[in-house]
Amino acid sequence: MDNGDGEADDLRTRLHAMESKLSRVRGQRDSHSDSAKRAADQRNSAQNKRNEVQETITSRMDEQKKVRVQAKIHQASRDEIQQSIREISSRKKGKRDHGPSKSVVIQLSETVGEIERIEDRIMTDGSLTLEKENSLIKKLRSLISRRDELIPHVEQQRIVSIDLNNMDESIQRLRAEADNEHKLMLEQNSLADEIWSEIKPLFEERDFLRGEGDRLHALFLEERGKADQAHQGVVELLSKVNEIRGEIRSQHEERERLVKDHNKSVRHALRGPDQNEELADSLTEKLLGGGSVTFGGIVSSGVDADDQQKPKAKRAPRKLGTSRGRKR
Repeated sequence: MDNGDGEADDLRTRLHAMESKLSRVRGQRDSHSDSAKRAADQRNSAQNKRNEVQETITSRMDEQKKVRVQAKIHQASRDEIQQSIREISSRKKGKRDHGPSKSVVIQLSETVGEIERIEDRIMTDGSLTLEKENSLIKKLRSLISRRDELIPHVEQQRIVSIDLNNMDESIQRLRAEADNEHKLMLEQNSLADEIWSEIKPLFEERDFLRGEGDRLHALFLEERGKADQAHQGVVELLSKVNEIRGEIRSQHEERERLVKDHNKSVRHALRGPDQNEELADSLTEKLLGGGSVTFGGIVSSGVDADDQQKPKAKRAPRKLGTSRGRKR
């Protein structure tokens, strides 16, 4: 029994050590899992913040683009007006430009002037032949179509119309308009620059948040890997703990069985004949077989037990007195 007790103590010692290590490894696994969860939460927060910053950047960039477009429109209008001023100045000096390089203002002014001259001639010249009049009408229709094409371009660029008959006044009006367009262009460009100065720090913040998100994601993967590794250790230790528990349980059951068998043997040795089921069964079989059973005393040899138990007949009492002969 001493060897069994020593082995059981050794198993319990091993079990206690395994359970302590299992508890420690579980704590490590839970700690790594908590660290991974914190890293994942911080990563998600950084990514959400980065997305918000990116949306702000996109919105502000779209706003800046619209401002730049407006600046370009004012610049184009200024350039167109300045081109008109140069053409009028050249016309005033006796030079006349031809071709598509003319500004739309000059082209529109010349077209409108030509329309007015043809209409006036048709209305006032009575010497026109029918053929000549039809020719002028055809040309007039072409000029009107051209005028209708030029008007939207002039209105789109917000260029004032001019009167070529009064070049000095037209030049002054165009210069004022050009200065105004230049001023508007500068204002829009200044506004776009202000928007850009607000956007630049957002780019830095976005890049920082992206890097922080990447770092936290790497930390999450590292902690998650450590947690998985610790969990594998938990599984292995738990298997060993269960194995030792099974051995202890088997030894305990074996000891209980031995004690039970020993107690049963002692009880069997100490019981009396009246408690002996085997003896009772044997006597029962003997009685059923016609034999005899004696409880206590000694049975003499050669004497049937039945004869001993049969009661003897009583002797008749003897009468006293005299008598001669036999009575008949």
